[in-house]
Amino acid sequence: MALADGTYRLGPSTARLLIKTGRAGLGRRAGHDLTIEGVRWSGEAVVVVDDPDRSSVSVTIETGSLRVREGTGGLKALTDADRAEIERTLAGKALLHTAEHPTITFRSTWVTGTPQSFEITGDLTIKGRTHPVTVHGQGNGDGLLRGWAIVTQSTWGIKPYTAFLGALRLADDVRMEFEVARLEPADGPR
Repeated sequence: MALADGTYRLGPSTARLLIKTGRAGLGRRAGHDLTIEGVRWSGEAVVVVDDPDRSSVSVTIETGSLRVREGTGGLKALTDADRAEIERTLAGKALLHTAEHPTITFRSTWVTGTPQSFEITGDLTIKGRTHPVTVHGQGNGDGLLRGWAIVTQSTWGIKPYTAFLGALRLADDVRMEFEVARLEPADGPR
């Protein structure tokens, strides 16, 4: 299905939102590069193919729905207990403080390009702080859309996780990725 003008509903039934972390520091071999998925989120895309400046995207992610899907690297395999501990740490006051900040939001301010290669610039709000971010995307012509953005945690007041007296730490930059497998018209059945 080629991308057509319209308003589309976005969510986990048709798309994935991932956060990919990297390691830094002298002890980086001990840790894992993580893939974290938002499992409860919703959004809307307004598409005007011939006039992308009239297009828009908005997404809201429940911060308490972030789940560790994969951990690569490290000296030992990531266990279910490790995943649960990472999710608790992520939800805590030092990182996302999900009790006080239950959502992350993105609202586009500008869209440019074509359905095959586009950029979406917008306001990303994390922990009550809003800063601009640019999402780079591509479409394959059959409705599959993929993209990514680099987010520097400290810009939003998040101090990257550290262990072993700082010898192991997450890199400040994380990569946020999306993949839309199909678009659902907003006026269609839920």
